Amino acid sequence: MRHVDLRTRSTRAGRGRPRSPRRRPPPPRPPSPAHGGRSRPSTCRQEVGHEGLTAQQGAAAPLHAAPPPLGRRLLPGGLTGLSLTLLKATALEIAILAGHLLLYPSGITQERRRPATPAPDPQSASRLPAAARPPVVLLHGFIDNRSVFVLLRRTLARHGGQRVESLNYSPLTCDIRTAAALLGRHIEEICERTGSERVDVVGHSLGGLIARYYVQRLGGDRRVRTLVTLGTPHSGTRVARLAGAHPIVRQMRPGSEVIEELAAPAPGCRTHFVSFWSDLDHVMDPPEAARVDHPDLSVRNVRVTGIGHLALPVHPAVASGIRQALDLAGQDRSQGGAGTAPRIEDVTVA
Repeated sequence: MRHVDLRTRSTRAGRGRPRSPRRRPPPPRPPSPAHGGRSRPSTCRQEVGHEGLTAQQGAAAPLHAAPPPLGRRLLPGGLTGLSLTLLKATALEIAILAGHLLLYPSGITQERRRPATPAPDPQSASRLPAAARPPVVLLHGFIDNRSVFVLLRRTLARHGGQRVESLNYSPLTCDIRTAAALLGRHIEEICERTGSERVDVVGHSLGGLIARYYVQRLGGDRRVRTLVTLGTPHSGTRVARLAGAHPIVRQMRPGSEVIEELAAPAPGCRTHFVSFWSDLDHVMDPPEAARVDHPDLSVRNVRVTGIGHLALPVHPAVASGIRQALDLAGQDRSQGGAGTAPRIEDVTVA
């Protein structure tokens, strides 16, 4: 008898036949009367509906949208521009501080006294006469020295061939009045050595306050033609409260005896004042404390934006403003004179 494998035959015979379609799931049952005729949606349908909504929203969104900048993601839109400017100013302050620490040893000692200024270069016909350009005296700030003016000194010396000298006062000096008297003796020696009747003074921070005390309280207005201050606490700064251990720092507080003396009337003062102040100067609290507001003084307040306290004597834009202030000091003095209202000029530094 012949045996046939039924499994093999059934398999071969079924290869040419189409497969029957899969059975569809039965339709949902009608709601039962027990639930009040309302159908209760299943959990599975809720999940599917949520996924479908997400897919629809994702299709409308761009596929490769660039993420917003970090500043916009972390800060409100109104603060983004200010925060980025503050970040750049802070980075610049750190870089200047690092470079200044390297140069600090070179300015510890007093500079050597040079002989009288030689005759001016005849080729520079565009320069003003030597008599119209008095010597410039640079005065540094608290716990600093003349090395802070390395770049500014080169700029002023290269522009018009002005004679530039600097004065170091000891960090152990405990009184602004004493430092102002020392500045007065230094200026008298310069005038005697150079034959000039007057000088221009540029003071950074505390140095500007010392020079102003010399001008207003010690009769220095007869020797100082123009006083340029950079970030000087003319009205006192509240930051000084954090470092009140030093006596000279306490004199920079609002309401101190020195600040009150400078606010006293100064009729007939012959010195022209130019004050550079920055809206990002965190040493000045408030920043407007670096402005000169006095009814008896001839003043130009210059607002600088985008840089901090340490950058004021270093930044090229500020150096250019100082050069212009010294060149135009005589013209401004003849047009305005003492007792005129302070003028405000805005300078933007990026």
